[in-house]
Order: sequence, then structure tokens, then C-alpha cells
Amino acid sequence: MQNRVNRAVELAEAAGAMPGPAGEESYRRPGIWRRLRALLAAATVNRGARIGLALVLALVFAAVFAPWIAPFDPDEMGAGMFLSPPSAAHWFGTDEFGRDIFSRVIHGARLTIQVGVIAVGISLTVGTLVGLVAGYAGGWTERILMRLVDVVFSFTETLIALAAVAVMGPSLTNAMIAVGIAAIPFYARVAYSVTLVERNRAYFDAAYVAGAGHMRLIFVHLLPNILPPLIVVATLGVSSAVLAAAGLSFLGLGAQPPSPEWGAMLSAGRDYFTQASWIMIYPGLAIMVAVLAFNLLGDGIREALDPRQKHR
Repeated sequence: MQNRVNRAVELAEAAGAMPGPAGEESYRRPGIWRRLRALLAAATVNRGARIGLALVLALVFAAVFAPWIAPFDPDEMGAGMFLSPPSAAHWFGTDEFGRDIFSRVIHGARLTIQVGVIAVGISLTVGTLVGLVAGYAGGWTERILMRLVDVVFSFTETLIALAAVAVMGPSLTNAMIAVGIAAIPFYARVAYSVTLVERNRAYFDAAYVAGAGHMRLIFVHLLPNILPPLIVVATLGVSSAVLAAAGLSFLGLGAQPPSPEWGAMLSAGRDYFTQASWIMIYPGLAIMVAVLAFNLLGDGIREALDPRQKHR
């Protein structure tokens, strides 16, 4: 965990090394969306990032058009023979209830996108706010907020997620919230580190001397400039959120039957692995592809953001 924070700090320093217009840091640095588009365009030069982006787009496509791609309803029992192996009629075979596994995997892409977006959205939003306020305010505010973060940081993300689900009850919604809560300390640490870097920039001093108020300094000058490295970290964090939610569902603490969530499908198929291995193989491959896609895309954006990578 600490290595991830250290790497994020390096990304923040690299972000500060990116030149503004005419090769110099200006009073107002380039707009966030222009910078992110430039980063994404540069990242796609990387072959791995292109593969990752293609896989992510395929995952989104499957999630959006699942009702038209899937040949059967994901919860339809008796769509085929029970425990039927892969065939022309059922590409991924059927499960113990005769449900089409291919249809369930396709519909499961929707839940995967939902898990990644909501869980990372919770942790990124709350963590960024805590780290931003602590880094900007300093003094006792910084000490109190960051010591609280350190206390939560002393527990593993898995333990925090398990405790949160135990309190709220098992469901996919609660699993997403639990995974998001568990990652808040990490994003708070990253946001705090990046904020400290940006506070020492000339554009921030210029805005302060010009009489900008606290809200303007935080949300107009600091926030847009700490978001790019945070979004890179969040892209990589989607894969961790997907794995964590799938793990909770596998343990019976996340999505509940008959939800076509990939972790829950793995859990349901473990009793039939020796006689119908395809019940676990295809959901497992789907999880692997989703995690690989976001990791490749995140690594590509990271390399585009870090100018030191170009000299290696």
C-alpha cells in the first residue's frame, strides 16, 4: 500500500514537471480536460495502452448493449440442458439451472462497470476532498485529518471492506460502498501529497498574492491541477475495486443469487468444477480480462504522464 502512495507522489512530481505554454509555468496552467485528452492521446501510443483501451471499450460496449448481444435472459432457467458443455447453441455452456453462461457473463459486464465506477467514485471523491483540505489548510486541520487517515491506513482494505459489509449487510450495493470506503485513505494520501507539491508552484503563489479567496484557491487553482495524477491512480484503482467486489461476492457478502455478477458466478460454480469446469472458467476469464484492461490503460496513461519514462 505504501509503495502505491510513493509511486503516486512520483506521479505528482512528474505532473508538476509538465511545461505550460511556451515551455514555462504560467499563472493559469492548461485546462484539466485539455491536459487529460493530451495524456490519453499520448498513452495510446503505447501498445499495451491501446490494447487496454480497446478492451475497456469492448467491456463498455458489452455493458451498454447486453440485452441485444446476449441470446438469452441471464436469469432464464431451462434455457438449455443442465450443465451442458459449450456448443453452438450455448457458446459458454449452461450452469446447474440450465441458464446460458454466455448471457450471464455479458450482463455481468454491466455490474463490473457499475462496481468500478461507484466504488472508485466514492473513494476518489471523499479521499480527494480530505487530502485537498488537509494539504491546503495545514496546521491542526492537517494533523487531525491525516492522523485519522493514518489510523484507518493501519488496517488492510480487505479487512475494512469485510467490516463494512458485515455492518451494512450482504448485497452488491453494500459491497460497492464497502470497497469505496476501504480505499478512501489511499486516495486521501495521494491527494494530500499532490496538494503539497502544487502549493509550492508559482501559479499558486501568484493567485494568493492577487487576493484569491480560499474557495477559489482550492477549487479553481488547486483541484484542477491535482486531478490528472489522481485520475491515473483511479484508473488503476478500478481493477482493484473489481477484484475486491468479486472477492466479496465469492464469499457471499456481495451480489446475491441470481445476480449474474462474475464473483458470485465463480462461487456458485465451485461445487461443479470437476464435472462442469466451464461454469467457473468463463467468469474467471472475464474478471481477468477486465482487470488486465484497466491495468494496461492505467499504465499507459502513467507512462505518458511521467516524462522520465521517455528516457528509459
